[in-house]
Amino acid sequence: MKAIVVLIDTLNRHSLSVYNPETLVQTPNIERFSHKSAVFTNHWSGSLPCMPARRDIFTGRLSFLERGWGGLEPFDVTLQEQLTKNGVFSHIVTDHYHYFATGGENYCQTFTTWDFHRGQEFDPWVSRVKPAVLPSSYLGRVNNQYELNRQKLVNEEDYPGPRTLQAACDWLENNHNADDFFLMVEPFDPHEPFDCPQEYLDLYKDTYTGPRYNWPNYGVNPETPEATEHLRNRYAATLTMVDRWFGKLLDKMDQHNLWEDTLVILTTDHGFLLGEHDCLGKNVMSVYNELAHLPLMVHLPNNRGAGERIDAITQNIDLMPTLLEHFGISIPQEVQGHTLMELLEHRTDRIRDVALYGYFGMDINMTDGMYTYLRTAAREDNQPCNLYTALPTAFRSFTRRPDMNEVESGRFLPHTNYPVFKFPAGGSGPELGHKALERKTVLFDIQNDYFQTKPLTDSVLEAKMVKKMIQAMKEAQAPEEQYARLGFI
Repeated sequence: MKAIVVLIDTLNRHSLSVYNPETLVQTPNIERFSHKSAVFTNHWSGSLPCMPARRDIFTGRLSFLERGWGGLEPFDVTLQEQLTKNGVFSHIVTDHYHYFATGGENYCQTFTTWDFHRGQEFDPWVSRVKPAVLPSSYLGRVNNQYELNRQKLVNEEDYPGPRTLQAACDWLENNHNADDFFLMVEPFDPHEPFDCPQEYLDLYKDTYTGPRYNWPNYGVNPETPEATEHLRNRYAATLTMVDRWFGKLLDKMDQHNLWEDTLVILTTDHGFLLGEHDCLGKNVMSVYNELAHLPLMVHLPNNRGAGERIDAITQNIDLMPTLLEHFGISIPQEVQGHTLMELLEHRTDRIRDVALYGYFGMDINMTDGMYTYLRTAAREDNQPCNLYTALPTAFRSFTRRPDMNEVESGRFLPHTNYPVFKFPAGGSGPELGHKALERKTVLFDIQNDYFQTKPLTDSVLEAKMVKKMIQAMKEAQAPEEQYARLGFI
């Protein structure tokens, strides 16, 4: 048995013609792949952003209720571990540099082999004592390390995203005759900064002449409509570049007729706001559909189910049990996700009633496919809220409190006997919770208001959504204080 997962970071669902026929973004190879796949229309994130989403994927559990950004925990039961125990060779090829920074421990290292391509964003790759020359005028962000890194991006083949996908092609060329392997392919693009050769931007007839703008700050959009349109064009251009190189991977599948015996999954970790809701980025605003409603396409061996559209609610925590079932491996009891095979093979028409998702320490969000309910903290200080970890690392940092006497240790988590640290959440750093732009509880009818512009006022409906949310939190084994934080008790 063989399996490939392609996780394209920051892949906006509404940018894809598969989901939005009116999009202007050119992704012919993702469209090509969709014709060989079942397309899931109701797929949702779990934990956000990058590393929390990956912990969900590799453990089949929601992590945002108990911890934010960080590595795999020593008590986690992981996909990689289960594959290795059962004789399946695993390999990851990626340019997602967060895996190799503090707070990204144990993800790649638990694969049989891994391949890392340097140069994205703040990746400490090009080493120069003398600072780079920064642009004289710009909007959004610039960064010395990235200016050094981008000096090495002369030709398209030099960009980390193309290098990553080419490396995946090379790995398949060397291993296509083998059996029992899992290949994880993770291009960081189109994650910001939105950088690609000019030819891709030219596809979008971009006429912007202002200061350089390829890297927005997260938060309220302060820029002009012209600058915002340019940013969207840069996102589209970067995605089109990724799509071209994804097409090379599909060509390699064609060349070796791997479609007959290989499960292939294409998805993402989260979306990105490009001016929608008057915001840019992620992390600090409400988890709108643009961030949480994700693309998912699954190719079964021999094209079984190709062309189907599956409307059941699914989440990224369902990928791990799906892959385990594909390889004939028992699903551990710790896993909260459900195998997608139940839907793909028509054994059931639903695997869950709701999807629960969010950032650690921020709103808890839920959809039942008809409505989205975004529930904020009941108290202004967002308490009580605790972070639980046995490995206190976070976003390029360690997890600390100003007064470490506030930190306890013990066996606080119901799904493991492993002792963990209990940190009171809150403070200035993202390791203990992002600081939100605003806190508000809102309810939307996404059947009639998909873009969530008209909050509902309906106490009866909200009471029903609260009941569903409490049940979903119980199933996810949410820490007890989370119910109090949201005002449920």
